[in-house]
Amino acid sequence: MKKLRKQNKETLIFNRTGLLIDSYFSGMKIKWILDNVPKAKALMNKKQLLFGTIDSFLIWRFTKGKVHATDATNASRTMIYNISSNKWDDKILSLLKIKKHILPEVKDCADDYGSTHPSITGKSISISGVVGDQQSATIGQCCFEPGSLKSTYGTGAFVLLNTGNKIIYSKNRLLTTIAYRIKGKTTYAMEGSIFIAGAGVQWLRDRMKFFKKAPETEKIIKSLKGNNDVYLVPAFTGLGAPYWDSNSRGVLSGLTRDTGPKEVIRATVESVAYQTYDLFEAMKHDGLRPRLVKVDGGMVTNNWFSQFLSDVVNVGVLRPKVQETTALGAAFMAGLQIGVYKSLKDISKNWALDKKFSPKMKNNNRSKLLKGWSKAIKRTLIN
Repeated sequence: MKKLRKQNKETLIFNRTGLLIDSYFSGMKIKWILDNVPKAKALMNKKQLLFGTIDSFLIWRFTKGKVHATDATNASRTMIYNISSNKWDDKILSLLKIKKHILPEVKDCADDYGSTHPSITGKSISISGVVGDQQSATIGQCCFEPGSLKSTYGTGAFVLLNTGNKIIYSKNRLLTTIAYRIKGKTTYAMEGSIFIAGAGVQWLRDRMKFFKKAPETEKIIKSLKGNNDVYLVPAFTGLGAPYWDSNSRGVLSGLTRDTGPKEVIRATVESVAYQTYDLFEAMKHDGLRPRLVKVDGGMVTNNWFSQFLSDVVNVGVLRPKVQETTALGAAFMAGLQIGVYKSLKDISKNWALDKKFSPKMKNNNRSKLLKGWSKAIKRTLIN
């Protein structure tokens, strides 16, 4: 942890690995800091201490301490923000003994966050859009209608489903969050998190040395007629939703003397689609049934994976022309604030389809594959 930073008699706590945009437990981390960092509590009582997620830290630095703010999506992930009332939760703050004055002002995603100082950026530039990463990808994918859904496949994978103005609390271990807030109006979402997606491919490349470049996986997988009943559950850092088992570890099952690197590669890529299926099933049990999924991230450039994903989840998969949807979503919000766009409907006109993948797999084949995955998951959870 970096030491307390002092500037203009103000102090900002910044933890390089802890207080991130999508940190789920920031409130508890503040309490830990107050209980364990010398003088932190005294500085808080003297109003010389500030807390912020990474976005508020950057805004603070870019404006040279003039603005201490965050947006509703980032605030909603701190576990001390009431997503229903859209305010810092007084009850939780009291329980954790956190003074409200150390927290950033919570603004809309498209809002006035001040301007950068000319000494930093050459000239003063307005900061007009702030959004958490997965919520930003949701905006970048123009998932503005209730029921619309996006799934991002980067190092991990994150599925967000727009639930409109309704707060739906999952009974199947998914997360309820704020998707975006514009002009004081809040739109909510349900989210499922997969810890290992593209990171599994990186493991195959960098640790197992099965290939030199990730795009090679598509050709390798296509050379096989099937998965030969080989399954990999990539619980390298535990399992995310809907299992939330941090003690699980990876399991490779179904091996025979004929099993080689090709089967392991296929099993790793397949596992991401199966984990997505698990999230879709959890949403289904919560009464939500996605009809289409918009995908983005490095993995979806693999046409085989995108098609297999469609086959497994049994819905259409839409891949946009612009893959960097997280950066795009933040840009959309800034554009909305400064008048480049007039509305979300106006923003939606910018979304363009690259390719659509429709389910082609027979039901009995899908059921067989999912049955094998279920057995592999059970083996993982036993360990």
